[in-house]
Amino acid sequence: MALPKLDTPRYKLKLPSTGKVVNFRPFLVKEEKKLLIATETGDQESIITAISDIISDCTDLENIHKLPTFDIEYVFLQIRTKSVGESIEVNILCPDDGETEVKTEIPLDEISVKKTRGHKQEIKLSDEIILTMGYPTLKSFVELNFGEDETPGVEQMFNMAANCVQSIADPSQVYDCKDTPKDELLEFFDGMSSSQFKKIQEFFETMPKLEHTVKVTNPKTNVESEVKLEGLSAFFA
Repeated sequence: MALPKLDTPRYKLKLPSTGKVVNFRPFLVKEEKKLLIATETGDQESIITAISDIISDCTDLENIHKLPTFDIEYVFLQIRTKSVGESIEVNILCPDDGETEVKTEIPLDEISVKKTRGHKQEIKLSDEIILTMGYPTLKSFVELNFGEDETPGVEQMFNMAANCVQSIADPSQVYDCKDTPKDELLEFFDGMSSSQFKKIQEFFETMPKLEHTVKVTNPKTNVESEVKLEGLSAFFA
């Protein structure tokens, strides 16, 4: 006699980038196991595959690899919330002494994607040149959240920028950069002034991101501080 099948609840969410309604379900034990194995090994390709498979299996989304980073973070967090609990415990480093950690419980439903006022995808490099940027996708998401370096290096920043350029426009035409060799885009960046490239850095710094602010009290000094957590890795426990 066949064993009974367990019912899996269904939920809805809205993509931060477009407001599109997405149907999703919690991940199952077999999917959680795949993710745990991938994160334990630290292999980025395995993590990319695990996260991609979980989002594909647990939602009705298509073209996951084209979703911006903050959509990936938000969707994965919602799946995780419904899968393993409504809150997590995170060790927060107290900023007043830089060494004491405080275990803090964070309600996952309070974490949201924050959008910076004035952020634009179009970057005016000069009176004649306008750069239109897209957002980092799944591969960049894993590199930023699970890479060995906590702070993106210069080379990583240039490569990520090259991957995200959608078009470059001058008074005579718009150059679609979808099929432009990366070497040409990197050469274009090399020809910028420092102030021009700073605008691209500001694009990444101000783009929508998963964010939550918590208050912690250092048990050693009794100093209360606010700590801003950003990116999925801050809540990945």
